[in-house]
Amino acid sequence: MEDTNLLLIYLVTLVVLLSVATVLVIRQVFKTRRVEGNLNRLQNKLSQETGTAQEYYELGSLMLDKKLYSQAVLHLKQALKLLEEEDSDKAALIYNALGFSYFAQEQYDLAIRQYKEALDIAPGYVTAWNNLGHSYERKQLTAQALESYETALNHEPENETAKRRASSLRKRFVPAGEKE
Repeated sequence: MEDTNLLLIYLVTLVVLLSVATVLVIRQVFKTRRVEGNLNRLQNKLSQETGTAQEYYELGSLMLDKKLYSQAVLHLKQALKLLEEEDSDKAALIYNALGFSYFAQEQYDLAIRQYKEALDIAPGYVTAWNNLGHSYERKQLTAQALESYETALNHEPENETAKRRASSLRKRFVPAGEKE
């Protein structure tokens, strides 16, 4: 009797685990199909006619998701060209995405330039401050990285990324006047 109950528990556990796995796989398939559908739709449309800044931004973002960074750069630059002057919030998003594209290609100077452009437009854009700090870290510019993270914390004191990175940098960073 006890062996039967134990087998039943194992069987039920196995069925539950397989059910959960099946649901997760099906969700991922639908998500991938939706992304691929959007990607194909935008690529087809933009290959035949000039689109809007929003469409080029969406295509660039999809390329970023697929880790096609050099193609993302082209589409994001096109989005900036088509963007109207009054859409400054969108411009900050596009510059940030462009910076991320360059960062992913290890072109840190170009990434820093794009993040600064985003911050000139939207000084309170915390994600851009975090990204700028990360770029400075990769270039071994600890003081600038720490300053960027602290600025992010000034705008959003509960930002976990900025808290964690600033704390880590403070432990490593000793200002020039305090060296022994």
